[in-house]
Amino acid sequence: MQAQKSKQISLKGSTAIVTDFFKFAINSILFQRGVYPADDFRVVKKYGQTVMLTEDAALVNYLDKILKQVNEWLLKGDVTQLVLVLLSKDSRTPLERWVFDIEVLRSDEDQVPLDDSKPDADIQKEIRHIIKQIVASVTFLPLVYEPMVFNILVYTKDSAEVPGKEWLDTDPMAIEASMSQQVKLRSFSTDYHRIGTMVDYRYES
Repeated sequence: MQAQKSKQISLKGSTAIVTDFFKFAINSILFQRGVYPADDFRVVKKYGQTVMLTEDAALVNYLDKILKQVNEWLLKGDVTQLVLVLLSKDSRTPLERWVFDIEVLRSDEDQVPLDDSKPDADIQKEIRHIIKQIVASVTFLPLVYEPMVFNILVYTKDSAEVPGKEWLDTDPMAIEASMSQQVKLRSFSTDYHRIGTMVDYRYES
């Protein structure tokens, strides 16, 4: 008897995996960094482990709206980077920038040989490692004693169709180089996308 191969994913399937990852990664960061109260989150099972997911209705709607548009851009290969910026609530000083680089490996027209198709189990394992690194980030990121807010920046190609009323050009909210420390986290890939992860944080000695 031969073992069955895992089902080959499509561009649409890869896009769904990436969008889902952004949802859980953002939720994990907001929880771990205390941007929202711990009571606003519930425990769910994802990627073979427990992760935190917000129950704050306004936040759920906001993230759903953003990720719906990100999903559309991903399908067209128009998005290159997503950045979650954590800022001081009072001064609006950027404290952390969680950067997700998006690389398109092939278009929908490019056929993936079945033998070269990446198993879903391998993709899930890679994502699981990233989520674990996010959870472990409290061991190296500076303690933040002030209230924080967040913003999500999405970088697209010049040719991308951008809904004018909902998306605006904005400041990159960068951290000054003299006060910046960077930690590169793991990456994951599907047959169509590769996602690199890095956190850039303010460090004042």
